[in-house]
Amino acid sequence: MTGVPASAAGGSGAKPVRGGKLGTAAVNQASLWNIANILTMVRLLLVPGFVLLLFHNGGYDPAWRSFAWAAFAIAMITDLFDGHLARTYNLVTDFGKIADPIADKAIMGAALVSLSVLGDLPWWITGVIIARELGITLMRFWVIRHAVIPASRGGKLKTLAQGTAVGMYVLALTGPLATLRFWMMMVAVVLTVVTGLDYVRQAVVLRRKGLAAERVAAAERAAEATEEASQAAAGTTVGAGSTAGAVAGATDVRGGVTDVRGTAEARDAAEAER
Repeated sequence: MTGVPASAAGGSGAKPVRGGKLGTAAVNQASLWNIANILTMVRLLLVPGFVLLLFHNGGYDPAWRSFAWAAFAIAMITDLFDGHLARTYNLVTDFGKIADPIADKAIMGAALVSLSVLGDLPWWITGVIIARELGITLMRFWVIRHAVIPASRGGKLKTLAQGTAVGMYVLALTGPLATLRFWMMMVAVVLTVVTGLDYVRQAVVLRRKGLAAERVAAAERAAEATEEASQAAAGTTVGAGSTAGAVAGATDVRGGVTDVRGTAEARDAAEAER
């Protein structure tokens, strides 16, 4: 698929260029019902479907657990594509920004909790992974006004390891495969903790830089305000001096006129005496 239907681009009919950017009008016209948002909504709908399939027939039927695995796999695959499509074809919407991370956390959290309820996965593993995901989400909001924490390569490996391990636990595996899924989950837990600590470090550094930049900007604004106040005061002083000079000049003119009038009166009086 090399293009997107016109409806996906907001009905504008413009054919987007892969990796390019559309105009502001086209971005604003992005429809809620575009391919990226549809994939996100499918993933949200798969969450209750996955849980029902997993718990069907007591939760230990290999056939129904295979169906549950299929639903989980589809959800994880759509997670790989919806964000990429939204960015590539300029289909980013407010709904997608909110729904996409919710769908990601919902499918993984539902799988972990369900497996722990069934007794297949220790609760401490579920607690560590869910606490990490919620903590990092809150931390992103903590630093969002200073900077955005970028997705790291370790974070992507963590997501891949989690999806693989949880998918293996959903299936009714036995023997060596059951042992393999345990070690895969251990790898996922280690990556979860390590990348979580790295995100914390990044968040602290970004917040410090952001606060430092804000202090510098505030100092610059204060210096500019002080300079403007000084210039205004200097202008007022110059204006006052000009006004004083004008008053003095007017007084001199009035004095000169008075002297002329006095001289003229004295001359008239002298002529009258003669």
